[in-house]
Amino acid sequence: MELNFYSPSFSAPKAIPNSTLNPRKTPFFSFLPPNPLFAPSLSSFSPNTKVLSLRSPSTPTIKCSLSRATESMTETKAQLMRRNDIRNIAIVAHVDHGKTTLVDSMLKQAKVFRDNQFIRERIMDSNDLERERGITILSKNTSIAYKDTKINIIDTPGHSDFGGEVERILNMVEGVLLVVDSVEGPMPQTRFVLKKALEFGHSVVVVVNKIDRPSARPDFVINATFELFIELNASDEQCDFQAIYASGVQGKAGLSPDDLAEDLGPLFESIVRCIPGPHIDKDGALQMLVTNIEYDEHKGRIAIGRLHAGVLQRGMDVRVCTPEDSCRFARCSELFVYEKFNRVPVDSVKAGDICAVCGIGEIQIGETIADKVSGKPLPSIKVEEPTVKMAFSINTSPFVGREGKYVTSRNLRDRLYRELERNLAMKVEDGETADTFIVSGRGTLHITILIENMRREGYEFMVGPPKIISKKVDDQVLEPFEIATVEVPEEHMGAVVELLGRRRGQMFDMQGVGLEGTTLLKYKIPTRGLLGLRNAILTASRGTAILNTIFDSYGPWAGDISTRDQGSLVAFEDGTSSSYALSSSQERGQMFIGPGVEVYKGQIVGIHQRPGDLSLNVCKKKAATNVRSNKEQTVVLDTPLDYSLDDCIEYIQEDELVEVTPSSIRMCKNPKLTKRSR
Repeated sequence: MELNFYSPSFSAPKAIPNSTLNPRKTPFFSFLPPNPLFAPSLSSFSPNTKVLSLRSPSTPTIKCSLSRATESMTETKAQLMRRNDIRNIAIVAHVDHGKTTLVDSMLKQAKVFRDNQFIRERIMDSNDLERERGITILSKNTSIAYKDTKINIIDTPGHSDFGGEVERILNMVEGVLLVVDSVEGPMPQTRFVLKKALEFGHSVVVVVNKIDRPSARPDFVINATFELFIELNASDEQCDFQAIYASGVQGKAGLSPDDLAEDLGPLFESIVRCIPGPHIDKDGALQMLVTNIEYDEHKGRIAIGRLHAGVLQRGMDVRVCTPEDSCRFARCSELFVYEKFNRVPVDSVKAGDICAVCGIGEIQIGETIADKVSGKPLPSIKVEEPTVKMAFSINTSPFVGREGKYVTSRNLRDRLYRELERNLAMKVEDGETADTFIVSGRGTLHITILIENMRREGYEFMVGPPKIISKKVDDQVLEPFEIATVEVPEEHMGAVVELLGRRRGQMFDMQGVGLEGTTLLKYKIPTRGLLGLRNAILTASRGTAILNTIFDSYGPWAGDISTRDQGSLVAFEDGTSSSYALSSSQERGQMFIGPGVEVYKGQIVGIHQRPGDLSLNVCKKKAATNVRSNKEQTVVLDTPLDYSLDDCIEYIQEDELVEVTPSSIRMCKNPKLTKRSR
């Protein structure tokens, strides 16, 4: 039997023999793009719809296409060749869709570890902060060997605030594994990373993860992902993606959601088959774009990137070029490649592989390590502009210097500018005074991760409230807008909708998710309206809502937005808080402190139950008299609110600051601004 469909805008794909796969497995055949001759609705497609040429039921084929951008490179640069023994891939997805867990299973099945070796969960999240928060912050490299192919894998962050990491990493790879949750489907960050991958011309393999969830809906997820490809103007070849169904926790994958193999074999086969090897100029002049920087106490700065052309050898003299054509000479003292979970020293690296280079001082991301004689720079790495800024200043509270090791403005300045060397999506500028610096980032989480790392390193400083970065175009003020998606149970949906409406949010989509009675709301909302929104939504939904946001575009100023209706309770004097004073103070609102805590004048000790600030004496002692009663009065205190760093950053307003030290996080009124007290 032979089944063919023809379209004037779609060339018939070439079937690739698939002798390595089990013929009894149900093959996945990719979608055809819509065309006027054959245009059924998307809902009529299923993951097993056969729209390719079907020769025989006993010889299944898998269609994997390269993008037009990749093919055009072959035509215009005839001297380039494919290296077929290496695959460079990035694993990208929305947060919590299972990227890092899937990498865990891939490493285990590739025999990276000994059988008796203790392996903790989320192996790639090696940073303490990543393990505490359960998110990936920094991209990390590893590699596995599958048959005769070396697969370099880069695990990337899922939060939109760390999108700069993803944009950089896409310069090193030829394809991506797009991991999508089998219930939620494509989410805001899915759209962002897919858009970037398509712009680079990368091949995409879609992995529908968590297929073992009871409410999994793989048909819907595949159709929604296909529609997303169409919305992002993907080419016909890019739309013709390969889909794999997997359970990262169980370490299983398959070409059909109902027929998973006992391991991740189908996933490995799809990577080797569908993602092309790197384009290299084997005999050309040395070229390597530095995409990432690591630091080692003994080796110094370590430059990481993919070798585009030539051969790099240990001890080789090279030229370091910048896009501005300013060059300097250096020597490569040590050379490493990634094998399994470690960096392994080697004498030389051929074009196409990802490597780490030591010995080049002051190397920066975006620079090119090139041939000493005829080296030329590669195009620099560009990332999107930041949208939120915060003011960092030295600590001016009465408790300054008690806990921190680095407290001066010089310490603060050096640390902030050092962060720019590896964090391209962040900007630092000098403020109005010598001890103030303006730090700009992709979002509040992007900056609070920096704050948390600095306080763990022993820095002590103050931080102002986050502010949006607006633009002025043709005498019109434009502000950043973001796409916010909220998953909320139906019983709390009314309170959440009212809250988002007050913050100038405009709903453009609402749909049910799974079988749990959860509703997915999609809003376009000013970035200003998101400041302090996470805690408010958790309060309105009793901790059940999940909020995700991603930058969309700049738009006209949306008007005034009130982000907080309540004032602050402010300490009246220096001293130590007492149970007697707190028992009367808690009638005015919710307290941040308990008894026996040192406070200073101007420190925020609670949330006022009404608008406007209120000064309180939380250190007052009970007067001693000569009248004794038979029974002392029992004081019952409410449990104080425990605000994290992120909560404090969201809470403060224009005239308030967060004091950050290695041991404490306090909030206080800004003494430089006029106090708004009651």
